[in-house]
Amino acid sequence: MTNIPACLRVCTLLVLVSLSAACQAPTDQATPAVSDESTLGTVDFLTTCSTEAQPQFNRGVALLHSFWFGEAIDTFNEVLELDPTCAMAEWGIAKAHWGNPLGSSGPKRRPEILENGWTAVERAKALRAKSERERDYIAAVSTLYADHSTTSDGSRSLAYEEAMRALVTKYSDDTEAAIFYGMALNGTADPNDKTYKNQLIAGEILETAFEGQPNHPGIAHYLIHSYDTPALADRAIEAARRYAAIAPAAPHALHMPSHTFTRLGFWQESIDTNLKSADAALADDSAPEALHALDYMIYGYLQTGQDAAAKGVIDRVNALRATIDPKSGYGLAGFYAVAAIQARYMLERGDWAGAATLEVLRTPTPFVDAIGYFARAIGAARQGDQNSAQGDIAQLVRARDALGGNSYWATKVDIQREAAEAWANFAEGNTDVALTMMRNAADREDLTEKSGISPGPIAPARELLGQMLLEAGRHDAALEAFEVTTTEEPGRFRGIYGAARAAELGGKTALANQYYSALLEVAAKADEDGRPELSEARAFVASN
Repeated sequence: MTNIPACLRVCTLLVLVSLSAACQAPTDQATPAVSDESTLGTVDFLTTCSTEAQPQFNRGVALLHSFWFGEAIDTFNEVLELDPTCAMAEWGIAKAHWGNPLGSSGPKRRPEILENGWTAVERAKALRAKSERERDYIAAVSTLYADHSTTSDGSRSLAYEEAMRALVTKYSDDTEAAIFYGMALNGTADPNDKTYKNQLIAGEILETAFEGQPNHPGIAHYLIHSYDTPALADRAIEAARRYAAIAPAAPHALHMPSHTFTRLGFWQESIDTNLKSADAALADDSAPEALHALDYMIYGYLQTGQDAAAKGVIDRVNALRATIDPKSGYGLAGFYAVAAIQARYMLERGDWAGAATLEVLRTPTPFVDAIGYFARAIGAARQGDQNSAQGDIAQLVRARDALGGNSYWATKVDIQREAAEAWANFAEGNTDVALTMMRNAADREDLTEKSGISPGPIAPARELLGQMLLEAGRHDAALEAFEVTTTEEPGRFRGIYGAARAAELGGKTALANQYYSALLEVAAKADEDGRPELSEARAFVASN
């Protein structure tokens, strides 16, 4: 077992032992019931609610596990129509209002969302649940909302994690408690912790649960989140390849496998599952969920040189962006996707003029606005337009300062600022200064993880360092930088091409041939009259 604090290690062992012994929920009610197994997966969450209401309750929990929050609220309200005394239905509504538990490192949830969640908690308490276990569940979810006007979402997420840890210790045979605890650990994981303490604890719990419940949507979903880092992604392959089949009706379930596919460079699998997810989300009138899928989809298209298809994604985004409801729980994910998709389309293709003139998406969220300023600054600097580059860099400084202190997103924006300043210096001939800044930006980015809101950085800092070293004629150093990126983020077009070009210019013909061949394999479905890098790769491989 991983090197974790003793208190957590004991709790994890208790959970693992109980899960391996029996994959059944406590028997608050004698008759198990499942719902929509073929479309949402199998959930057995026994309650003291009426026998008539139990299948609908299970359906609501399955929806929660696949982050289909609006549908979950509707379903739990249907449970209350069947059994007005079902306090756990109000627990489910409170959980659904909280939304994605991974969102606690970003902006605080809007007041109306928190008020709605707290109101559901109060209704749940007023119904006086019939079992102590159910009252403990309600007490746990209440920690997400208590004193929400004066405390941060992050601090309340930590309180919820602790409450769920106590709950799984108290009810050692409750698999649903263990599953929700696993996701709570992911929600409070430190993005700067490269030991992945929380994720590994969650992974151990969820893997054991998966053995007994292979059709459970939450286990597959949360395993993907647990291992959504380069160092751990291969552990999630089974869950990724099964989740979409477990819950094919849920748009988010169709999208989630692409988190793992992206980490491993399985681009066509990512594209295919996101095509399904975007269509399902649009059928559900969820533009933000569709846009989130489109961000991952265009990322795959761009890595494989399918630029015409990527342009088709841009056209879809332009049609969808006006439909985003900024008050929806997924509004932020939608706005982020719009900004990221347009920036990626320019930067991944090396269209510096297009990047320099990119429209900045102005939102209430500074780190979303920063995406456009970053792309514009890079594009302008690469074209030698110092005035424009400096203006956009100044906007990145403002966005960083607006995010405050050393927060996760403030750090991310400041890395973008430093990378843009490095390229501005490089354009002016300040090569040593530029390389020092670019190395520092790359080192800083290596110390933190990406957010689940994104398939990857808008432009990886170490990849940008490799490009700068290549242009500075430092071929061996460039190759070293690119080889790091091809390991950390396998299958990226610009990383593989950069490594090939650096090896070629450094006289390493055999190695260059390997990288060019790899690029042609990754881009096997590229547009026929596509990028010049592919023509260069074909010519090199043919002559060697």
